[in-house]
Amino acid sequence: MTAPEEGERSSCPEDWRADVLAADGGAIHLRPIEPDDAFKLVQFHSKLSAETRYLRYFEPHEKLSAKEVYLATHVDNRYRVSLVGLLGDEIIAVGVYEGLPGSTSAEVAFVVADEHQRRGLGSVLLEHLAGAAAENGIERFEANVLAENPSMVRVFRDAGYQVSGTDDGEFLELEFAIDPSEALLQVRNARERASEARSVRNLLSPRSIAVIGASPKEGKVGHAVLANLLRGGYTGPIFPVNAGRGAVQGVRAFPSVRDIPDRVDLAIVAVPAADIDEVLDDCLGKGVKGLVVLSAGFADSDADGYAAQRRLVREARAHGMRLVGPNALGIANNQPDVSMNATLAPELPGWGRAGFFCQSDPLGAVVLREAATRRLGLSTFVSAGNRADVSANDLLQYWDSDPDTDLVLLYLESLGNPRKFMNLARRMARFKPIIVVHGSRIDRPDAHGEAPAIDNTVAANIFGQAGVIAVDSIVEMFDCATVLCHQPLPAGPRVAVISTSAPLGRLAVDAARTSGLAATRTEILGPSASPEEFAGVLAEVMADRDVDAVVALVVPPVPVPMEPYAAPLRAVAHTCAKPIVTTFAGENGIPELLAVNGSDGMPAFGSVPSFPDPDRAVRALQHIWWYARWLRLPVSEPRRPEGVTVERAHGIVVSALQRRATDAGWLCDRDVADLLDCFGIHVVDFREVASADAAVAAAEELGYPVALKATSEGWRNRVDMRGVRLDLDGPGEIRRAYLDLAADSGSPKLHVQRMARKGVGCVIAVHDDPSFGSVISFGLSGVITELLGDRAFRALPLGPEDARQLIAAPRAAPLLAGAAHTDPADTEALADIAERVSSLCERIPEIRELRLEPILASADGAAVLAGHVRIGTAPVRRGIDPRRIG
Repeated sequence: MTAPEEGERSSCPEDWRADVLAADGGAIHLRPIEPDDAFKLVQFHSKLSAETRYLRYFEPHEKLSAKEVYLATHVDNRYRVSLVGLLGDEIIAVGVYEGLPGSTSAEVAFVVADEHQRRGLGSVLLEHLAGAAAENGIERFEANVLAENPSMVRVFRDAGYQVSGTDDGEFLELEFAIDPSEALLQVRNARERASEARSVRNLLSPRSIAVIGASPKEGKVGHAVLANLLRGGYTGPIFPVNAGRGAVQGVRAFPSVRDIPDRVDLAIVAVPAADIDEVLDDCLGKGVKGLVVLSAGFADSDADGYAAQRRLVREARAHGMRLVGPNALGIANNQPDVSMNATLAPELPGWGRAGFFCQSDPLGAVVLREAATRRLGLSTFVSAGNRADVSANDLLQYWDSDPDTDLVLLYLESLGNPRKFMNLARRMARFKPIIVVHGSRIDRPDAHGEAPAIDNTVAANIFGQAGVIAVDSIVEMFDCATVLCHQPLPAGPRVAVISTSAPLGRLAVDAARTSGLAATRTEILGPSASPEEFAGVLAEVMADRDVDAVVALVVPPVPVPMEPYAAPLRAVAHTCAKPIVTTFAGENGIPELLAVNGSDGMPAFGSVPSFPDPDRAVRALQHIWWYARWLRLPVSEPRRPEGVTVERAHGIVVSALQRRATDAGWLCDRDVADLLDCFGIHVVDFREVASADAAVAAAEELGYPVALKATSEGWRNRVDMRGVRLDLDGPGEIRRAYLDLAADSGSPKLHVQRMARKGVGCVIAVHDDPSFGSVISFGLSGVITELLGDRAFRALPLGPEDARQLIAAPRAAPLLAGAAHTDPADTEALADIAERVSSLCERIPEIRELRLEPILASADGAAVLAGHVRIGTAPVRRGIDPRRIG
């Protein structure tokens, strides 16, 4: 990396603004220092203890001089960068680096207010300073530290940096590279997980709760949530806040949060949107850690409400709080030592091992009713309403480390940070199943902007890449969750069907076959089968080594006692490592579970799920078989392909941008070929020509046979092949073809390209999906494929197994295995190209869109005949991307 030229600044301080989390889960606002911060900086310094000032300045330094204040608040944001951490309007931390023009090293230092030390703010400041420094061409940090200040040395080392230095007994002179090493990334991710999990834990396990807007009137939101907290047996103190009453629902009330004499961890807000600002100020003064805003009238209403919601999020974070809502149904924690029902739903399901997050307020109530009906216990529940702050990503971080949650259920209408979601889900799904229902776009924007429509095909592919079980409805989600909670995963796809009804048995077999399962054994007992006959066949089937799962259908033609049939099902399910699902109907209708109750009275593992029809039972079984199969796949870690020259590729793009009058557009064919070559993707050799003589000369140079291709708009990759002339084998053919094609296409500019071996035409493309970010797709070429939409999608970046799965995923992919008189294509070569495309788009952020078409896949490899790349300006992010909320 070269040092920046004097007077040049490549970074934008506005990009450095961020809401971040301290180690205790509290929010802090980080931004570049400004000249108007002079008074705040003086106040900050005056409140530092004598010891803190001495450790920072190596002398008592009681006051800052006017010159020091001016220099500290007037920086160039290149060689001198200063970031401040704020809580409300108060500076609580300052970090700075200073370098010299032409140098790639800078000295770094920071100081944190005494009452906010040991919150991990030093590490956060260091991380964001390193990000700014990397944008400005800085490679190394240096620091002078008093030998008696080992905690400062630990900040650098605990952040993952490889620190070296000298010790003269009084001072330590330290230096370290700020490159994002693997160790540093691991430390960063671990700190992010811990702080985000802690912030959610503060919300879900508060030691005290204030209900702001508590009401004695039934039908009011403030009445319902207070009543539910009291009825639910919350284990901590509850403080109603109502300026006009001394007590609400028999509990002493207070005029404001500030008037509560005891500590308040969580505030449930049920006041009109217009009164929120005063509430925030009171909560800041009281030190509240989290808000649950039940009030509507924000982004759920109109544009003004959306703007008010943005202000609400900004102010809540600036005040150090995390926010659930607004327009939320509420949150709940069923753990016995918490027992918090801070929702508008009067009854919760029992305590269990599933956590649930949803973005829809009305849907939250439906979910709670459905879970209670299914006897599916929940550990925690969050209905985030407008999802202005706390998101599914935050909950995943929490549930990842929560020992009381084994299964995660999500209803998502949009993804705020799709890459982060994918990374979290992919890691977590290895040991905790995640089931997602993805809704269509809502008609209002959320706090992150307009929520785009979620493409169902893209969503299914990308959720599947991360091991997330994607379903189409709440009913299907609970079907699948019930099986996962109470039954083991199948070892394979082989299903046995036992039925007392021949028609139902046939339906189950058909459903299994269309779901990708193998119905390997069918036992039709007949409607008069006795419980003893049923139990005998069930035991035999469960012992069959060629059976991985069982579908048991017990539906007598007339109502009879069903317990004699249920007993053997419960017995074998409790002792056998094969999943069982049933359709089980008798004198009392269809139960949701043939339950084996645990010591707490809740259904235990080994309970048998029962469904109204065989199709739903088999569909749930198919989902858990898909998940079991995904678990067996090797972990697919992205890697840097061999033969990659990033700096050369970056230079090609920068040069192309400099030649343009606008900041975006399509690269010319030669630049595309050179750019792809930097990442080991070689376009079949071609020459650009503008005359018949040049075409003949190019063909002689390349070697016969060659192809001639039109390049003008509308003539590339035409289905009717009018834009190409193939297998040209001499000067005469070249001249005739050139004149013919130039006339047809209306342009003398053509390509002469060496002929590649015949193969199956394929397309690899990358585009920005509005819901999932950068997405790579693969499919076979041709109009039929386009009409049928037979494309497979994966999120970037790709690992080797991701790439192989992508190539094998389209419905037409079996054509690559070879047809009559053709050899199988080299699919590993296609997967290698997909990996290299992924690496290219990851490392060159200016790429907006890419398409390789056609690629001819044959037994000899994969020949790329043409590429198309659209570029645009992008922020220079050469260092680690610092962690931030969202």
